[in-house]
Amino acid sequence: MYVLGIWDGHDAGACIVEGSEIKIAVNEERFTKRKLDVGFPKNSVGVCLDFLDLKPADITKVAVTTTDFAKTLTRAFPFLKDNYYLFRRRKIPEPMFSEFRRHFKYRITEIREVPFCRMISERYFRKNLNRIGFRNYSLEMVDHHSAHAISAAICSGFERCLSITLDGVGDALSGTINIFENGDLERISSIPARDSFGIFFEQVTTLLGMRELEDEGKVMALSDFAYQVPDDENKLMDFFEVDGLQVKCRYSTIGKYKRLKKILWNTPREQLAYMAQRTLEKHICQLFENAISETGIKNVVWSGGVASNIKVNLKLRLNSGLKKWFVFPHMGDGGLAVGSALYVSLKENGCKPKRLENAYLGNEFSEDEIKEKLEKYGMNYEYREDISEYTGELLSNGKFALWYQGRMEFGPRALGNRSILAPASPVEIKDKLNLQIKKRSWFQPFCPSLLEEEAEKIFLDVDAHDRFMTMGYLSKEEVRDKIISVVNVDGSARPQMLGDENPRFRKLIEEVRKNTGLGIILNTSFNLHGFPIVNSPEDAIETMLKTKAPYMGIGNFFVELK
Repeated sequence: MYVLGIWDGHDAGACIVEGSEIKIAVNEERFTKRKLDVGFPKNSVGVCLDFLDLKPADITKVAVTTTDFAKTLTRAFPFLKDNYYLFRRRKIPEPMFSEFRRHFKYRITEIREVPFCRMISERYFRKNLNRIGFRNYSLEMVDHHSAHAISAAICSGFERCLSITLDGVGDALSGTINIFENGDLERISSIPARDSFGIFFEQVTTLLGMRELEDEGKVMALSDFAYQVPDDENKLMDFFEVDGLQVKCRYSTIGKYKRLKKILWNTPREQLAYMAQRTLEKHICQLFENAISETGIKNVVWSGGVASNIKVNLKLRLNSGLKKWFVFPHMGDGGLAVGSALYVSLKENGCKPKRLENAYLGNEFSEDEIKEKLEKYGMNYEYREDISEYTGELLSNGKFALWYQGRMEFGPRALGNRSILAPASPVEIKDKLNLQIKKRSWFQPFCPSLLEEEAEKIFLDVDAHDRFMTMGYLSKEEVRDKIISVVNVDGSARPQMLGDENPRFRKLIEEVRKNTGLGIILNTSFNLHGFPIVNSPEDAIETMLKTKAPYMGIGNFFVELK
């Protein structure tokens, strides 16, 4: 039985699952070109159906999530959602009472589901689904954190595990600790919205002049450029207290914001970033350690927006006492459609955990469609059966190339199908990409893709092969000069360790290894800064023309910009 999953909030999207298998999953931003788009994902639903050659009548189960008061309010009055989207992304001039807007958001998101919330949400979804031809289906509503938790648990493949969620806020909670066993998810602890690690880091992001829910990764990267402050001198460390499986924040959400603002007044921004990052690392590691100790379960999976912080993940992997781990690759709210659908599939069909082997879960375009667009734009191209080897040789000679292949990745990371590729050294190539293509902050590091068998040569403490760029690793000092473009200033990196899941991409990196002696390259997402990753061949061509990037491998076509 197919289950259609839908998420209409921050980074809206849709998916279709069958049992434990994700057949297709996409996010609305890729079709509307509005990064982290909000609203009912009409395009995503249509693409999911078309990809599987299904009609609305073929779907009898639809799973949706989150029925708290704030989410219901934006469903009743959709203009509120769109207005806040433009405000949050700073696409409009700063309005009057901007701080009041933020404080109002913090207050309202802490309100749980109240009477009529479910009724209003159900009417909203049925109205939108009926418009596009859905008729005889049941609509299932899934709790926000249950969706996060089940996505990590099912896709880990573990029969028994701890599933921990940490994010900003959803259904008036900011986190949960759950035991997944025998196909059942048992919640053993909840963290209220008031005590949110995610909102804390979001507020730091905002006060540093960056975009909340989007630039938290910049704060993490910036933290490496500060002097390290001892924990007992860290002015943010006492914001939180972890007691067993409970988290308590010293201040209310608005009180926290005001206190952070005062501290920032006489604190360099790099220092504030470091103190916030270190606060997360210490307290979250303590929470995981307590959960493992109290339950005796050492296989741990986690999801939610905070799980995108790979430096926290690095500390958890090395210091919390876990044995095996898994981070859901679309850990933020953009993965909620999948979590909702898997939750319903589990309850309806009793589906078993199944390890997610790859994240190439999006739509794709045929060679004919690619060729048609190349000719439409008058691009200079040649057909090459050896596209991987040819592009790999190009990288080996110090060049960079756009790379567009197969099914689009699901989630925020480019994993070799919608990527910009470059050699892992020298550092000049990193600077060129930042200045010419990505146009982003200088302190943000690029990430590596490498053959999984190379991992132990390059990184310390490799305990598993992470195929999704969800985990931090420290590189070995003796190889850092050879991979200088893909490690941060502290020697850490967020690698994709490639197995056999993407043969065409693997051939490319093997060619680089043959020519350079090391199977590792720079891999960053195929997009302009502030825009979503490209979806269609037309998107790829237009990005090439805008950036004047010299080379692109798109399907079996090699394109050179004259």
